Amino acid sequence: MSFWATKGLTTRVKTTRYPEIPEAAPGITPGRPISSSSQGIGKKLQCPTGAITSSPGRTIVDFRRCVHCFRCAPTSGDGLDWNADYEWAMGAGNAQRAWDANESAFKHSINVLVVDGGDCGACLSELKQLSKPYYNLHRLGYFVTPTPRHADVLLVVGPVTDNMRAPLLRAYEGIPGPRKIVAVGACALTGGVFGPSFASNAGLSSVLPVDVEVPGCPPPPLAILHALDLVTGRAPKAETVRPAEKENLDVAL
Repeated sequence: MSFWATKGLTTRVKTTRYPEIPEAAPGITPGRPISSSSQGIGKKLQCPTGAITSSPGRTIVDFRRCVHCFRCAPTSGDGLDWNADYEWAMGAGNAQRAWDANESAFKHSINVLVVDGGDCGACLSELKQLSKPYYNLHRLGYFVTPTPRHADVLLVVGPVTDNMRAPLLRAYEGIPGPRKIVAVGACALTGGVFGPSFASNAGLSSVLPVDVEVPGCPPPPLAILHALDLVTGRAPKAETVRPAEKENLDVAL
């Protein structure tokens, strides 16, 4: 241990202080579009996944469907406003009802089982960054395990292809309770550009009950870290009403 501590000091490897201190370093997030009060902008934009919709006097963005194609970026002329944040994780559906009962079981260190449900490679690439010196998820007590029997959290990327459905269910059944399920990336949330189709599902929730969702294509490492902070109670409790739904309610009122 002392060897690696000395090596880190001599090589001046910097580790982010998040979540203790907000991270402001450049390049840590691609940002994402935010809803606009400008009428009709959404009609001019060609969103490949239907993440942008227009209502009277408002343009609404569904973060769960956004694949970061940047067609709606401010540089596109008719683009939307852009928010350079990274705390994107949120509760899925009615997961909050069962959240408090098992919360104490996740207060300490957790083991995470990662399952590739047909990912293109982008979300897995961002996940790999978490174990490197800059993000260093181990400092927070988060560890990746290769076996379901040792796992507390099941983290899934990809839309869940037909070939991965059965292995995913076996992995889920092998995790002792209480357990949490985290869906990472637009494909795991909605199927993305790959599903639903003859070969894949419309996201993880069509197969298993999801507790925490992380939108993005791919989400930055800090967004995934934020999801684990939600599971362990180190971040505010996960929101159960999705941003797009909130804005729809505001418009209706």
